[in-house]
Amino acid sequence: MTDAAYVDRDNFWNFGFFYPRPTQDSELLQQLGFIPGLKELLMLRQVHALEHATVWVLSEIERMNNNQGKTNSPWQDNEAIGGLSTDKGFYLYGEMNLLNLKRAVRLALTRLKKGEWDLALHPRCGTNVSVAMLLTTGMILTTYLLGPREPLGQLLGLGLATTTANYFAPDLGMSVQRYLTTAIPFNLKVREITKTVDMWGRPAHFVSLNWQD
Repeated sequence: MTDAAYVDRDNFWNFGFFYPRPTQDSELLQQLGFIPGLKELLMLRQVHALEHATVWVLSEIERMNNNQGKTNSPWQDNEAIGGLSTDKGFYLYGEMNLLNLKRAVRLALTRLKKGEWDLALHPRCGTNVSVAMLLTTGMILTTYLLGPREPLGQLLGLGLATTTANYFAPDLGMSVQRYLTTAIPFNLKVREITKTVDMWGRPAHFVSLNWQD
């Protein structure tokens, strides 16, 4: 999973002609299931969306508990919580109440399936960081190759390229999340949620998920 802790859902790009359908991934598997790794890829995209939604909902639950039922906005998240998605489920890092987490996962899954699709996106996602780095690198290289050769011109071009990349990167990152790296988890079913350690030995909670057609 940028540093922003607030997301204005009205600024998110609409799904447009990529309107999510409950059977879209199942149908894709039926048609192209012979492609190696396709099911794992589709699973990963859905898990990624549920990971983001869980962070939003868990933050909302914790904030409501701390404020005795009052909350300012559902689009503020706990920046102390991070996540990592796999094709088997996802890890969540940070201090959290296990009962709250179990409630958040199931509520997030229900809300996503019922149409709260913006919960699938998160501004702190690693996708946004990767997009920003690639965009910045590409614009800097383009400026270096096509821009003026004198030092002052190169310096001005570098500043312009960096500023332009930073301006477009957040929206582009959200778009990449929406259309490529996440999908509404219509096929996911919660298996179990446990305390564990990840592959690097870091303490975490793991949300194990199953695929169902």
